[in-house]
Amino acid sequence: MSALALGTRPETGRRPGGLRVHLGPAGGPAREAVAANLRRAGIELAAARSGATVRVAAGPTPGAALDGWPEPDGGPLLLVADTFTAAGVRRAVRAGAVAMLQSTEATPERLLTAVRCARHGEGRMPYGVLVGLLGPARDDGPAPHRPAPDSPLTARQTAVLGLVAEGHGNAAIARELSCSEHTVKNVIYDLMARLQVRNRAHAVAHAVRTGLI
Repeated sequence: MSALALGTRPETGRRPGGLRVHLGPAGGPAREAVAANLRRAGIELAAARSGATVRVAAGPTPGAALDGWPEPDGGPLLLVADTFTAAGVRRAVRAGAVAMLQSTEATPERLLTAVRCARHGEGRMPYGVLVGLLGPARDDGPAPHRPAPDSPLTARQTAVLGLVAEGHGNAAIARELSCSEHTVKNVIYDLMARLQVRNRAHAVAHAVRTGLI
């Protein structure tokens, strides 16, 4: 992702529901790129955090994004980073992160969705971040090998679950797989029943742990 200037003007008439964020002080070029895309999404950047403001931290790693920001600082946090390690994800969670995005996925559309999720306390983590969270605690340790079991899911269920893990909503999944949202809902309902999980996040976590995706 190329660095974009902080002074980029927001697109007018697109502020979605008065969303405001407080962007952390660290992050360098990664922070500037996120700031520009937040503005493109019509999200206001507040000078200081308030009770109704989502915190956003951006940087090459979670540690770099959170440098200079007290832990914890209170309120929901969206963290954007180039790479995530197990230790970095855990630090972000301790700092209050409820949503995380990799920099390559931090488009205006996805940032808008992630900010809304964070504002309502809804967790949102892409597949790569979940792997970091569920991986070994040591940054220099190799991930344990898990032989892939015989999958209880159909090919379509596996495809849908993979897209859920990447943070796509039902409409985006339907477009990707050229089917209706109703079909996507039915597939998710069936795969959750097969895996005996409570919700989408639980399904993704279970699938990562067992090597299904």
